Amino acid sequence: MTDQTPPAGAGLPLDGIRVVEVSSFVASPLCGLTLAQLGAEVIRVDPVGGAADVDRWPVAPDGTSIYWTGLNRGKASVTLDLRSDAGRQSLRDLVTEPGAGGGILVTNSAGRDWMSHDVLSAVRPDVITLELLGRRDGRPAVDYTVNASLGFPAITGQGDAQSSGRGAGQGVGRVVNHVLPAWDVAAGLHAALAVVAAVRDRERTGRGRHIVLPLDDVALATAGTLGYLTEPQLDGSSRPAVGNHVYGTFGTDFTTSDGGRFMIVALTTRHFHDLARLTGSREAVDALETATGADFSTEADRYSYREVLAALFARWFSAHTTDEVARALSESVVLHQRYRTFAEVVSDGDLEANPLFSRLDQPGIGPYLAAAHPATFDGAHLTTGPAPRLGADTDRLTTGGSLA
Repeated sequence: MTDQTPPAGAGLPLDGIRVVEVSSFVASPLCGLTLAQLGAEVIRVDPVGGAADVDRWPVAPDGTSIYWTGLNRGKASVTLDLRSDAGRQSLRDLVTEPGAGGGILVTNSAGRDWMSHDVLSAVRPDVITLELLGRRDGRPAVDYTVNASLGFPAITGQGDAQSSGRGAGQGVGRVVNHVLPAWDVAAGLHAALAVVAAVRDRERTGRGRHIVLPLDDVALATAGTLGYLTEPQLDGSSRPAVGNHVYGTFGTDFTTSDGGRFMIVALTTRHFHDLARLTGSREAVDALETATGADFSTEADRYSYREVLAALFARWFSAHTTDEVARALSESVVLHQRYRTFAEVVSDGDLEANPLFSRLDQPGIGPYLAAAHPATFDGAHLTTGPAPRLGADTDRLTTGGSLA
């Protein structure tokens, strides 16, 4: 943990950029947070009393949302009666206020004619609007429903007779949802990049942009890029669910004699050979290779024989304690990590040891170690102050402060 301030005189990459954010939940607020960490002035606008995420779990003992404050660090907060003409006009004034770096709206509250790109661009022609949608046709969706429709839960976890194996039937057997809202996170980061790209374009051409970013298209684009949607186009099959095995290479989890668990990945032949040496399995692995005609210098064969290989290696793990395994692995080239809980990550001191984190005093929560932007700029992480009190900046930033 170190001071997270850029070198003197360096400034911040997005100094002078002003973004108005009308948002809730993850993707849109994460876009704003990312821009704020990079130096933009971000003004979050909420309805009076807060949006639907204002009290979202987890919460501190006094009821303050840890979730809300985490995603809204470093922003200004304005509350307006967005059902009234005066409140809506105050929002439009915020977005279209003159200034070289202003005129930017990020929202997941799309479909509101009164703050549409056309309405705003009639006042400020160079306005940049980014609308985050659930589905590309405008229907609502959230990360977990998008994920279900895409296919990832069907290949997460251990397969069964109905869902395992390439070319298995049309049905979906046991499904396992991933707890990380990956598409929300990806969408928020794509949104931040799109805003920066639009600002760059405006600086060159003087024109605004109307950007639409659907959550389901973010998920589809990612799945397509990584090949998940290319396979079925080629042979009509879906990738199987293989539990904790890593698809297409050798990697899986092993349990120690005292109940510890490690994730092991052998991406290269060097990794694989060192794993065989470490576990005392080299002769058995060579015999298996000879007997089957496999070539374990290839990822394909290491994956094809993953269950037999895992059984050979598992004997060594089950005969050693967690500390013994950790020590042996640390002296090898094998890619590995012990499974931990979030509480263990904190108690093991990872946050204090990482300059990504610095102490933040958040009203309603108290002091804690908060993450900055993960990239370093000239050796420094870029961070923000705490999240604001809901509506704290309404009077300062709007003429309609009395409406909040």
